[in-house]
Amino acid sequence: MEKVRKILLSLALVFLTFINTSFASNEKPTLKVGMEVNYAPFNFSEVDDKNGGLEVANSPGEFANGYDVTIAKKLADELGMDIEIYKIDWDGLIPALTSGKIDAIVAGMSPTDERLKQIDFTDSYYNASIGVVTRKDSPYTNATNIHDYKDAKITGQLGTFHYDLIDQMDGVKKQQALDSFPTMIAATKAGNIDGYVSDKSGAMIAIYANTDLSYRDFNPEEGFDIDPMLTSIAVGIKKGSPLKNDINNVLKNISQDEQDDIMDHMIKIASFGEDQSKENLTFSQEMQSIWNRYSSLFLKGIVNTLFIAIVSTLLGFLIGLLVAVIRKTEVNKEKNPVGYAIYKIVNFILGAYVEIFRGTPMMVQSVIIFYGLKQYFGVDLSTMFAAILIVSVNTGAYLSEVVRGGINSINKGQFEACKALGMTHWQTMKNVVVPQAVKTIIPSLGNEFVINIKDTSVLNVISVTELFFMSKSVAGSTYQYFPTYLITALIYFILTFAITRILLVVEKRMSGKEYILESSTGVKNVNN
Repeated sequence: MEKVRKILLSLALVFLTFINTSFASNEKPTLKVGMEVNYAPFNFSEVDDKNGGLEVANSPGEFANGYDVTIAKKLADELGMDIEIYKIDWDGLIPALTSGKIDAIVAGMSPTDERLKQIDFTDSYYNASIGVVTRKDSPYTNATNIHDYKDAKITGQLGTFHYDLIDQMDGVKKQQALDSFPTMIAATKAGNIDGYVSDKSGAMIAIYANTDLSYRDFNPEEGFDIDPMLTSIAVGIKKGSPLKNDINNVLKNISQDEQDDIMDHMIKIASFGEDQSKENLTFSQEMQSIWNRYSSLFLKGIVNTLFIAIVSTLLGFLIGLLVAVIRKTEVNKEKNPVGYAIYKIVNFILGAYVEIFRGTPMMVQSVIIFYGLKQYFGVDLSTMFAAILIVSVNTGAYLSEVVRGGINSINKGQFEACKALGMTHWQTMKNVVVPQAVKTIIPSLGNEFVINIKDTSVLNVISVTELFFMSKSVAGSTYQYFPTYLITALIYFILTFAITRILLVVEKRMSGKEYILESSTGVKNVNN
């Protein structure tokens, strides 16, 4: 038990380094701004600051650039504040704001009625024109108004007013909303849909990166009937925030010409400038180009993914082991009624823990723990600490049942023999049962580790910079969806394949069975 206490104390000290606790006050206040960093030209990812980008606070080594970043810098400068950019998934932006994780959303967001119920918005800092993106070879390429898309399968981004505009298009087959522009681009190119509703600036980037796409803009009388409030893009702030008037005072001094100049400049940067000649690149060359440009982000995602998976699997195993051993404890009701009552309460709590965490999605758990603790209890966790906590307790719930199965596989005669020798329950478990059970469940532990490598992808909802979230940034910055995610798939496969083979070797060594090794001199039987 002394060793266990030391291990737990060491882990606690390590994890405390991930908690966002600050004891020093800066002379200059900081404006914390949230954005996706994967929605070019409004906000996109770069690997350096040569184009004037800002380093992402929760993803060191990654730089955010774009129209939103330029506006955010202007706001901070005029307000006399430092600025920090936080990379947050679209669905997590409003929870991050309302929970106090960030001070403002500058992410190409429009003040819809639904959003106004949750947060406030400033005056507009950009006004978008809306049209439709299709394939160049589509029969709808030459559409002159929104009613020329009869029988077309059209969609829009989930959670945006773009999707609602489809209802104005006569005769279209409205499709399920998709989560991002790269997803819609991939679906359009694959022929799953005929097109999607988009703002003009985003469409220009998409067309440059995908020369087989086309964009149609419409005259006011032939286009969508849109509330001007929806096409305006504003800064999102908390209800009643004093920042609203200060930001509005800054925004009114940014002229329309200046806005247009900034947007044109960012479109050129996001389009890679002279580095790209898309029409002459083969698919493999596109993949190579993406890897050459963004390999540092992919590698950072790999490191974070492996770190979270390794630490969380180990902690989850310890949690599962402890839960299983406690639940297997037997307390005599007649001899120790108080202890029996306490055991029943503890057993109920542990049972509830296992059922709740096995019965709810990890993504839901992530949102509740990361944003809920901050909003309702004032507990501010860093993304990495939250990631390890979430995956560990989730893994512990699953592994507790795996360990329990391993314990149940041990012959009951061994328990009886230990009792005959006068050993306590804990001595029996520690010295006899658990070592055998662990050998039995090694394959399941390895399988859980591999699952955790892939399941870390759901943590992008709380902005953990693991491999999948990094891939989203690359896809949203280049609008090259399929090549980017093919690279990501290959990385995941290589990781899981290599780790699976390593675990098989470990399993064979621990089992003490014979296995075969090939060498230059032939085949040898090696007994461990």
